[in-house]
Amino acid sequence: MAAAQGHFSDHSDGDRGTDETADSTEANPVPPVFRRAVEALRSARLRPEIEIDPTRPPQRLAPYAYAVEAAVVDGEEDLADGRLVLLHDPDGHEAWKGTFRLVTLVRAELEPEMAADPLLPEVCWSWLTGALEARGLAYGEASGTVTMAGSHYFGGLADRRPATQIEIRASWTPREGLGGVPDTGAHLAAWCDLLCQIAGLPPAPADQGTGAAGTVSGAGVVSLPQRRGPQQA
Repeated sequence: MAAAQGHFSDHSDGDRGTDETADSTEANPVPPVFRRAVEALRSARLRPEIEIDPTRPPQRLAPYAYAVEAAVVDGEEDLADGRLVLLHDPDGHEAWKGTFRLVTLVRAELEPEMAADPLLPEVCWSWLTGALEARGLAYGEASGTVTMAGSHYFGGLADRRPATQIEIRASWTPREGLGGVPDTGAHLAAWCDLLCQIAGLPPAPADQGTGAAGTVSGAGVVSLPQRRGPQQA
């Protein structure tokens, strides 16, 4: 299994980098609940097709933030990629209705024929909510967009087939568990289920990655057929 690894990122001053803020200071200590939430992200067990790395999080969305970027890889081809950001505001946030928030971007390339389906945006949104629910995760205040964009190639690229990109931007508030810490590892695993789903991978075998309530990764969802990975320029 792949494991999420990375560094703490506290951008409450808007200027610090990921390595520089791994340790708390007396003036600005990292809250224990945020530290435990990040450790849960780091220790999540993910499907072997997932390549994941820490990345610099947004600096002004919350006092504390941690981010990872991931891709579903088949050989040397990226089938889907995305970014997941964990935000924490110890004082709470009115719009979040909680002290934690997860923000994501997921994108992939589809066959043009599939993009003609008028229900595809609704289906893609249901994959996100379905991935969370399949792992028994409670969440609130979910919102987001599903965007499709087509590309047609000309001149030196005219031999390429038209391509359609799909992009999911979303955020939700994870339910806080004991001690005020959400099960961020399970939320990361569910998000990776979404990545694999949009990449067209079949559900994971029963021995590959379990999340909340022992739910198998990818359970309860149907893979997207006829996927192809992004073409290189």
